[in-house]
Amino acid sequence: MSVQKIYWAPTPRPSVTAAAHGSLPDYKLEAQPPARLAVFVSGGGSNFKAIHAACLDGRINGTVVAVVSDVPSCGGVAYAREHGIPTLTYPIAKKGEFQGQGLTAEQLVDGLRNTHKADYVLLAGYLKLIPPELCRAFPRAMLNIHPGLLPSFGGKGYYGERVHKAVIASGARFSGPTVHFVDEEFDTGPILAQRVVPVFPTDTPKQLAARVLREEHQVYPHCVAALCDGRIAWREDGIPILWEAK
Repeated sequence: MSVQKIYWAPTPRPSVTAAAHGSLPDYKLEAQPPARLAVFVSGGGSNFKAIHAACLDGRINGTVVAVVSDVPSCGGVAYAREHGIPTLTYPIAKKGEFQGQGLTAEQLVDGLRNTHKADYVLLAGYLKLIPPELCRAFPRAMLNIHPGLLPSFGGKGYYGERVHKAVIASGARFSGPTVHFVDEEFDTGPILAQRVVPVFPTDTPKQLAARVLREEHQVYPHCVAALCDGRIAWREDGIPILWEAK
């Protein structure tokens, strides 16, 4: 039986190792400046609001420095503007009142990296596929939250109420949100954390969605706080491990 080694994420913490069968290193967190966060939204942005609130009250050592959306009129963008957070549009709109507005993938990466100096990217209900250029610019530095227990009920077309309808139709007894790192496909990146809620026989998609959403608003800020603190380790097979702060 092989033993996996665990590696601390190379940034922002120094790299150390520990055997998988033992405890993680007793690593004392050093004071760090707030991490700079870019959040992507397509709708009302309730997870974005939960993250922003956690930044303001100190649960997350971070600051939201930019909000990116494919829907410039969405509630998440309106909330960002109300709080003085710069907003960007990606991709370029092909129709509607915002036709022709927006950034190319290259402009998006340049804006996040060089203008807004973002350290991490957080997808919070963003429905477009992330461009490869952004994945390459933020390796192991981009998280997404999905309203189902991946790897089930994920992939292209599985978002919002569609996920909850599929869960109920399958007869599954449990559901819950998944926080995962982002790669170039829909919902296939390494899983960081999950929460589990029951699925009741009489559930409607809206009832299940509300139950899952309550957990989303807890687990996503929890994971973002760990990311900003440097409390994520990596097994040698590419699986992330979240280290709870003492």
